[in-house]
Amino acid sequence: MAFHYAGESRDQLFLLPVSMRDWLDEGHLAWFVIDVVARIDTVAFHARHPNDGPGRPAYNPDTMLAVLFYAYGMGVRSSRRIEALCRTDAAFRVIAAGATPDHATIARFLVDHERAIEDAFVDVLRLCAAAGLVSVGTIAIDGTKMGADAALDANRARAAITGELERLRAHVEAALSEARATDAAEDAQQTMFSLDRLPVELATRSGRLARLEEALATIAAAEAADAAAAVSRAEKAREAAAEGHKLRGQKPKDPHARLARAETEAEVVRTRTEAARAERAAKEAQATAKGRKLGGIVPSGGLSRRHHQDIDRAEHELAAARAGVTGAVPEERQANVTDPDSRIMKTASGWVQGYNAQAAVNPHQIVVACGVSQDANDVGQYAPMVSAVQAALAAVGIVEPIGTVLADAGYWSEDNATTPGPDRLIATLKDWKQRRAARDMGTTSGLPPEGSSTLEAMEHRLRTPEGTEAYAKRSCTVEPVFGDIKENRRFRRFRRRGLSAARSEWALMNLSHNVAKLFDHHASPGHALA
Repeated sequence: MAFHYAGESRDQLFLLPVSMRDWLDEGHLAWFVIDVVARIDTVAFHARHPNDGPGRPAYNPDTMLAVLFYAYGMGVRSSRRIEALCRTDAAFRVIAAGATPDHATIARFLVDHERAIEDAFVDVLRLCAAAGLVSVGTIAIDGTKMGADAALDANRARAAITGELERLRAHVEAALSEARATDAAEDAQQTMFSLDRLPVELATRSGRLARLEEALATIAAAEAADAAAAVSRAEKAREAAAEGHKLRGQKPKDPHARLARAETEAEVVRTRTEAARAERAAKEAQATAKGRKLGGIVPSGGLSRRHHQDIDRAEHELAAARAGVTGAVPEERQANVTDPDSRIMKTASGWVQGYNAQAAVNPHQIVVACGVSQDANDVGQYAPMVSAVQAALAAVGIVEPIGTVLADAGYWSEDNATTPGPDRLIATLKDWKQRRAARDMGTTSGLPPEGSSTLEAMEHRLRTPEGTEAYAKRSCTVEPVFGDIKENRRFRRFRRRGLSAARSEWALMNLSHNVAKLFDHHASPGHALA
């Protein structure tokens, strides 16, 4: 029985287009990326490749930059995969103009131009502003945890790092001694290949040695910061005890710091109760002098029920803190020996060794500013991100002030709520708790009541119809950007080590996101790239 299939002839000759212009449709993203690179300032990239000396000419930095823009937009970061695509993929071949830069060249380009790539983010933002996409009526900021190129089990304490460092130094010294002995023997033989110096790989510090020393420096810096914080806490405790009020802020997790806080608060309660007892005694004396009895309920021991409750609570917390310290060993500081700049971060799916990546996004889902921090929480990133937004807007020539900044509960603090700057709505609770509180407590209207605390005033604003409507825009503004980066393009960790490398790569990720948004805008009728 005969079968009939579609014709197959791998030896068929074709008349392929002789011009690359015919390889891709006119509206293809590849052509758009080439046009974008042609419109940004690449002087800093060219400055490293003067091509005025001997050797093979360098690849055009504009071409390399366009290849990276397109690759990151397509979710490709591996330099080996990019090299392969420059051989086989029509779009990559068009962008690379037929060249095939090897993976080492691509990787070195990223290393050599860390700062210039961060500056290119602002240049692309300027193109977005020219297209009318950089509105600043509402700016949503948020952070996401990005993994580092390091494992959680690569964290070591000082003793372990010191021991490994000593073993590695001994190994290097042995290799150097062997090399010196070999050189001496070859010099004695007077061969033409005798060496007058050690090989470069032995004469210089290895990367492993440098990372171990950097890890020790990280631990030393953290211990110094702990000591400074302890001194600051002690000073605040003395001031609080002298003024008769409790310490504010979150209770520390360290048992020794918790004990110091509990002792201070117990002293404050004792000071308050003594003052209350003296006040009661003075009032009773005045009443007796006037020949009458002081009215009201006679408190036990001259103290009200509230004072007794405060005393019981303070004594209970003090006893618990002392029990936590008894026999407790202070947690030893650690650092990651693979990427000392990275930190252990908590995510919804568990712990990760990485960084806290920040983004500020407008309603067009254009990333206006981005940054990378070593802080595990977001509360300390509010002011830096607002400053970064203002600096980026000034750099692209936008003088319009920011309308409202939206931030989730991770950014809440009294300092962030009251620091000078744009109007803001910062959630005081997690979003689902915020919605539940709004259902249970109902809506509000108008200005916060007179005498409201900073927290109460913010919660009042968030429950007004205007505040609820404005804050609801936060999640649908900034979180889709993280979804695009981490889910669509599968960028969940940085490929290079170190804080500066992570910042450069995060800028490139967000830059390629903005290029895609700009492409979608110009793909609509009547919006050609100027």
